[in-house]
Amino acid sequence: MFGRLGLFLNSLKQHKSSVQRGTIFSITNKLFDIAPEALIGMAVDVVVRKERSFLAEFGLSSPSSQLIFLGVCTLGIWIFESLFEYLYQMQWRGLAQKVQHELRVQAYSHIQKLDQRSLDQMSSGQLMSTLNEDVNQLERFLDDGINSILQVTTSVLVIGAIFVYISPLIAAFAIAPMPLILWGAFYFQKKLAPLYASVREQAGQISARLANNLGGILTIKAYSTEDFEATRLEHASQRYLQSNAKAIATSSAFIPIIRMGILAGFIVTLILGGHLALKGTIPVGSYGVLVFLTQRLLWPLTGLAQTFNLYERSMASYQRIQSLLSIPIVIKQGENTLDSASLQGEVHFKNVDFCYSNRDPLFTNFSLKIPAGKTMGFVGSTGSGKSSLIKLLLRLYDPDAGTIEIDGQEICKFSLSSHRGNIGYVGQEVFLFDGTIAENISYGSFNSSQSEIENAARMAEVHEFIQQLPLGYQTQVGERGMQLSGGQRQRISIARAVLKNPKILIFDEATSAVDNETESAIQKSLSALAKGRTMVLVAHRLSTLSIADSICVLEKGRVIELGSHEFLLKKQGVYAGLWKLQTGSI
Repeated sequence: MFGRLGLFLNSLKQHKSSVQRGTIFSITNKLFDIAPEALIGMAVDVVVRKERSFLAEFGLSSPSSQLIFLGVCTLGIWIFESLFEYLYQMQWRGLAQKVQHELRVQAYSHIQKLDQRSLDQMSSGQLMSTLNEDVNQLERFLDDGINSILQVTTSVLVIGAIFVYISPLIAAFAIAPMPLILWGAFYFQKKLAPLYASVREQAGQISARLANNLGGILTIKAYSTEDFEATRLEHASQRYLQSNAKAIATSSAFIPIIRMGILAGFIVTLILGGHLALKGTIPVGSYGVLVFLTQRLLWPLTGLAQTFNLYERSMASYQRIQSLLSIPIVIKQGENTLDSASLQGEVHFKNVDFCYSNRDPLFTNFSLKIPAGKTMGFVGSTGSGKSSLIKLLLRLYDPDAGTIEIDGQEICKFSLSSHRGNIGYVGQEVFLFDGTIAENISYGSFNSSQSEIENAARMAEVHEFIQQLPLGYQTQVGERGMQLSGGQRQRISIARAVLKNPKILIFDEATSAVDNETESAIQKSLSALAKGRTMVLVAHRLSTLSIADSICVLEKGRVIELGSHEFLLKKQGVYAGLWKLQTGSI
């Protein structure tokens, strides 16, 4: 237990002062919490022995003055106990909030730095579960768990010392059940560890299922599979229920077993201490203190069950977070800055090798140069490598071998923000954020003026549509932009890339969701945008590629044809065959 707890506390080194203050407040609060039992013993001593009581030795000869003194002490103890309870709660809860915030931001930042290979192997639901539930579980442990451990430890040490001081014989019998209690605690902790790891895993599966279904709700409705998906969710929830039931059954058995050990210690104190008090071996007041402190000595140990429960849940969550943070960041930041003012935009793939995980190599010794200021179109069957080249150029992946250069400089030597800041990207899967149209167009170009936003929208052939909306550019697009059509979302995405005014523009199936009329308008805009820029066009609709200076036909990661639209048509090869097929001229 304490090994993993030590690792967790070691991760709080930057909050060392907060942990130290919280520890001091928790221990001090427990000392004041124990003190009233000692006062009760003193009060009994005053009533029984009167002028011969323990307090009389300090100059308080009158029993009345002794009782008044005890009353004042009680008042002070309760005030200070309450004060330090307030302080430790403020300290631990404040620390819990800080750690929760830092871990969530750290985990999210780490996810953003991971390469696409790593992200492809994770589900969004599992990641959401880690960022929310697992981080929140650690917050709950810091809120109360560490304080409970500190206070139980303080109680055992201080009360045990009092027992030994008053009567070593009674202390030996009263403390005798403690090894059994501690053994039971660690036994149950060992049993609980894998159970709660399973609980956290099943909770992640539910999150993954929910995220997947909510994202595909339209498909679910279209195929009338509501009952099927409800059943799948029910099964996932049932597995979570069963995992939790096993953990609950194990943790719930702890207190009844430990209660027997406490009962044994209490009976021994009650009977043996009573005999010693009757014989005069110990004062009656001391006997009262021992009886009251017996439960204070042993009963807090039962709280270990709940603490272990919370601890195991938290450590399972902590391990999931650490597993996420331990995934290596493959895409390393370069130290250089790509100067946009002097950038020409020549792109050169040199002897590139690349392979997706658990698949055959896609590119082997692949080389291709895109001249600065020119437009290169890419066409090929699904899986030929068109989008993969774009992902490599954006450094979503790094090649396994070879280099990618811009203006003769390897892109891996530039910082990611500098490199990607000079590239505008429009993907085939358009993502709009929940916000206004203006906010989505200016995303990444946050300081743009309204006129610049509108000019970008005009270039993307979406300005007139926006103007017709009641709120214009302040219209909310909804989550993922679902209040707009696919074509409208895509044109807004194009406007976003245009507003960025980059030297290199990438369009990956950018006109796939627009009608022929809009595609024609966008093509005119693309022709204007291409001036002075390097443009990469990927399209299945070959009409989009007609503006390209050169067209590259890919097949299984190899260049099988390269040339202008007219040249490739005259060549009567693969491209010409595709053109005839799409234009109906076969």
